Amino acid sequence: MKKFKVFAVDIDGTLTENGGGVIHLGALAKLRHLEKLGYNVIYVTGRSSIEAYVLAVFGGTTRIAVGENGGAITLAPQEHRLLANKDKCQEGYEVLRKNLDGVQVKPVFPRMTEVVMLRTFDLKEGQKILDENHLSLYLSDSKYAYHINEKGMDKASGLREALKILKADPEEAIAIGDSETDIPMYEACGCSVALGHAEENVKSRARHVVEGREGAGLAEAIDLVALDYLGVKSA
Repeated sequence: MKKFKVFAVDIDGTLTENGGGVIHLGALAKLRHLEKLGYNVIYVTGRSSIEAYVLAVFGGTTRIAVGENGGAITLAPQEHRLLANKDKCQEGYEVLRKNLDGVQVKPVFPRMTEVVMLRTFDLKEGQKILDENHLSLYLSDSKYAYHINEKGMDKASGLREALKILKADPEEAIAIGDSETDIPMYEACGCSVALGHAEENVKSRARHVVEGREGAGLAEAIDLVALDYLGVKSA
């Protein structure tokens, strides 16, 4: 049996109960129980790494947070590791804004390595414009916003850097999420679980799929992993 050390958990649609960002308290209690058992629980999210870090502080999980779809890691209130260049993403945003109707920045916590936009334009057409302008950028849909990130930068690349800090290998990590942006994590980690409301292409890339949705699905995923891989009963 593989020895797992780390849980890499998405936030929106995974730990939250709805699009408004309400935390599912039952799932959070299970994450805290995993910490008490000696496992690291880190958030890997499209939100800012600072938001995720604050959630870790108040939620009682490991104080390392991967945000901005892998572009930023927060280790302390004033300590951030930036793995990508926001200026390049900003250049891509300006190109999209000039060539496509409906492109608009979404009001979110400040970003250090990416640009976040409202879901108000055709994503495929936007990607086509970026490619035609020879910009090494890609667009992704977290279901809560559109993101511009540098190619080669995703949740898996940010997670790998965080795992180095924890002295853990990707094979020792369990990824849990619900959207297309979580697929790179699924492919990098030793185990992966998709929630029940995820789209079929997301479910097909995960090792396991649970029926539960959103926060309840995360609680179900933790129970599945605890029983099948860790040999312990979850709280």
